[in-house]
Amino acid sequence: MGFANNIGKYQLGRTIGEGTFAKVKLALDSTNGKYVAIKILDKHMVMETNLMNQVQREIRTMKLLNHSNIVRIHEVIGTKTKIYIAMEYVSGGQLSDKLLYSKTLSEGEARKLFQQLIDAVDYCHNKGVYHRDLKPENLLLTSNGDLKISDFGLSALRKPGDLLSTKCGSPSYVAPELLANKGYDGAAADVWSCGVILFELLAGHLPFDDSSLMNLYKKISRAEYRFPHWFTESQKKLISGIFDPNPKRRLTIPEIIENEWFQKDYIPTCGNDSDEKIYLDDVNAAFDSIEENVKETKIPKSSSFINAFQLIAMSNDLDLSGLFEEQYNNKQKIRLGSQHTINETMRKIEAAAMDVSLSVARTNNFKIKMHAKQGMTRCCRSYIDMSAEVIEVAPAHCVVEISRSAGELGPYNEFCKSLTSQLTEELGDSSQMQESEVHHIESKSIQESEGSEKTKSTRIDDHRGYSSS
Repeated sequence: MGFANNIGKYQLGRTIGEGTFAKVKLALDSTNGKYVAIKILDKHMVMETNLMNQVQREIRTMKLLNHSNIVRIHEVIGTKTKIYIAMEYVSGGQLSDKLLYSKTLSEGEARKLFQQLIDAVDYCHNKGVYHRDLKPENLLLTSNGDLKISDFGLSALRKPGDLLSTKCGSPSYVAPELLANKGYDGAAADVWSCGVILFELLAGHLPFDDSSLMNLYKKISRAEYRFPHWFTESQKKLISGIFDPNPKRRLTIPEIIENEWFQKDYIPTCGNDSDEKIYLDDVNAAFDSIEENVKETKIPKSSSFINAFQLIAMSNDLDLSGLFEEQYNNKQKIRLGSQHTINETMRKIEAAAMDVSLSVARTNNFKIKMHAKQGMTRCCRSYIDMSAEVIEVAPAHCVVEISRSAGELGPYNEFCKSLTSQLTEELGDSSQMQESEVHHIESKSIQESEGSEKTKSTRIDDHRGYSSS
């Protein structure tokens, strides 16, 4: 099959997947002759895109899990410039690919996959691991049609009963409680996603779907969906119990397992934790020198760049439009969109500050502190202490976060109005400022460039189903 390079005991072969941050190659373990999948990450890219913690979390979490329905990581190898993750090779591709050409599955096949999914998720929860991004793209199939969960990049490790706060996941699969500004139970959120997957397996389409993200959220929050006419009463009863908007009333995994429809032809699968010792030394070694290596090669690191996950996390809900509108519930901070390069955006911030008689001082390449100019009396200018930070989303698209740590609201609003005018003066009248308040700047190009990535890690364009975080 054309093995050309070696890394450790693995002979690297052809590329079976490639994404923005990683490449996946088929490899042969020379010690036992078995195939593995090797995910290759560039250390510099991991650092530049602030993904080190996410990658480490995914690797360590998957090393803790040893279940027949979860993709296994064998070992991690680090070189000066690369990180090699040797993992189980799953040849059947993604469940999402199967749904594309099969549309609906037979009741028996759907039930088998759902049983394996629930067993694997139950095992994760018993280990204190909550996946938080369960969807067909993250479910792989073996050559025998068995299911395996992959991509734990958004997972959380918590004690049972502890609430989570980070909002993440894919819109159509996210639980309603994640749309509120409150803590949520990771187990209940995963159960909801499992219910969406079961519905999709049986119906051939999503239960909650809409071209408008906000309308989609409303449907999810109210659990507005319709069963296809071919659904049986037992299927409806199970799915209705899962789709309870109140997580405290939602069916739990033990209750799902006891369900009559679920129990048919059920063969439980368990974890294999008895004798195997877990080693994390290779993970630590692979990442220990990552920062030093980046410094040695003197590659400029843009601390202003963010990925889709961080972009979503900045919003008050999963809707990216929240980034570009004033946060009326909190007058201390707003975010504006800029369709200019990062340097041009910085110049416009400085110009806006001068326009309202504020002095500026750059604290780093992408952050500016502002306060009233010395010599101005309190009667003509209120005291103000504020800052503006620019975050690069794309080469010609930025997010400007304006924060007021002290002082009155008047100067703060004046600066926001001036900056909005600076940012929009060359872009036409698509976003207008009213006299009394700061309105949001529509940044369609930002949404288009990030829209397909806003709730998931970069997906490798290959039918093998390996994600590149």
